[in-house]
Amino acid sequence: MPKKILVTGATGYVGGRLVPQLLEANHKVRVFARNAERLRDYPWVNDVEIIEGDARDEDAVLKSVDDIEVVYFLLHSIVLGDKLSETEDLIANNYATCAKSSGVKRFVYLGGMVSDENVEHSKHLSSRLNVGKILRSSGVPTIELRAAVIIGSGSASFEMLRYLTERLPIMVTPKWLNTKVQPIAIRDVLNYLVGCSELKEEINNHFDIGGPDILTYREMMQKYAAIAGLKKRIIVTLPLLTPRLSSHWINIVTPVPKAIAKPLVSSLTSEVVAKDQSIDQLFPDLRKKLLPFETAVNLALDRVRDDEVLTRWSSALHANEDIKQLPSDPSSTDPSWSGGTLYEDNRTSINLVDAEKLWKVVESIGGKNGWYSFPMAWQLRGFLDRLFGGAGMRRGRRDPNKLRVGETLDFWRVEEKIDGKFLRLKAEMKLPGQAWLDLVVENQDDEGSSLATLKLRATFRPKGLAGQLYWWSIRPFHGIVFGSMIKNIPKKAKAI
Repeated sequence: MPKKILVTGATGYVGGRLVPQLLEANHKVRVFARNAERLRDYPWVNDVEIIEGDARDEDAVLKSVDDIEVVYFLLHSIVLGDKLSETEDLIANNYATCAKSSGVKRFVYLGGMVSDENVEHSKHLSSRLNVGKILRSSGVPTIELRAAVIIGSGSASFEMLRYLTERLPIMVTPKWLNTKVQPIAIRDVLNYLVGCSELKEEINNHFDIGGPDILTYREMMQKYAAIAGLKKRIIVTLPLLTPRLSSHWINIVTPVPKAIAKPLVSSLTSEVVAKDQSIDQLFPDLRKKLLPFETAVNLALDRVRDDEVLTRWSSALHANEDIKQLPSDPSSTDPSWSGGTLYEDNRTSINLVDAEKLWKVVESIGGKNGWYSFPMAWQLRGFLDRLFGGAGMRRGRRDPNKLRVGETLDFWRVEEKIDGKFLRLKAEMKLPGQAWLDLVVENQDDEGSSLATLKLRATFRPKGLAGQLYWWSIRPFHGIVFGSMIKNIPKKAKAI
């Protein structure tokens, strides 16, 4: 029977895939987002109701749960550091209170699998467990699903596994590679989640969910290598590599930054295997359909190769990100050393090019398509960023031709996009300030003309003296990097 459902975290990896599944099951779906603009390029956006607000605001949460039967709680603030538990507890308590007062009939929550609840866990996993306890104590029946490693195109766990295996034929690794793990395919996670909306019983409990295979991370890497057609990896483990050191290692080798790698690694330092099969009592038929690890990897690789990755781990907003901030003129009273200065580098192409073809090249910039200027310079900048714990260039693109507002593009995030006209990228590099790159396709003034020029605007808002020094130290290179882009992008468009 169709239900009125709220999905939180709809811009995240799981939430972005869950929404179309619920719609396909004929449910009426509402999504709660901190910035509705981030959803506008999703294919299902016109089929859902969108409530905009901050989950830390009780009034906004109350509005989101009004007249809702089932709430999917998929909010997670993985990169908040010391404020992680405080923020997640606040959000969970807001939803617990508002859902109870509004008559919500069920919470469905996706948390993390643990070997033993009574032992000490990482901050990340402890916070996940505490959120589950808050929801189960809310008075609203709660089904908490606990998963270990999720295998699917674009998942952080899969990308970590993929890049470690592909890039390192010989590796010295930490001892957690010998820990037993029970991975599960994203398709099976979604089947469980959708199935929870159909259950009639009032259930208030947590359940482990895992695929049919129990493997060590070492075995997962060797199996991935075989599936991907790579030679068997030579793996030597050392007990001295702590989760902290491991996260730095993963940060350099894979697209996953250390802020996310560290909690992922911490969750693998102890065995994560389903302790019971009580979930089968709720879904007796799903056990027979669970995808083996090899099948899940094959499906994920097919999606990657066919450029059909639906959502990615990096598309989710960081909870401490100021999502509405745009470059603006500083106050005239700000002294130059205070960080109020806004530096710009503006360039315009000389030649007129067909506007449609020019936009096609602009929107496909980055990733495997490159930046049309000195690839080695971009890769070096990305490598240096990785060394300092930044995003680097390895996040690439979700799709080679189309961009969505809010998703990542190498070490940028798409902050604004107006099809055929305008693309704004915000830098997510480690910088002493904030940086943006605008690419504008400007049509010729002649009425009816399809010809256009390309305008490029690089903007930097420095933070203190370090920001000032940074801008002036890289300023000489702009002529090389951006000067080449403004020439080569129109040239590429002409060749289409």
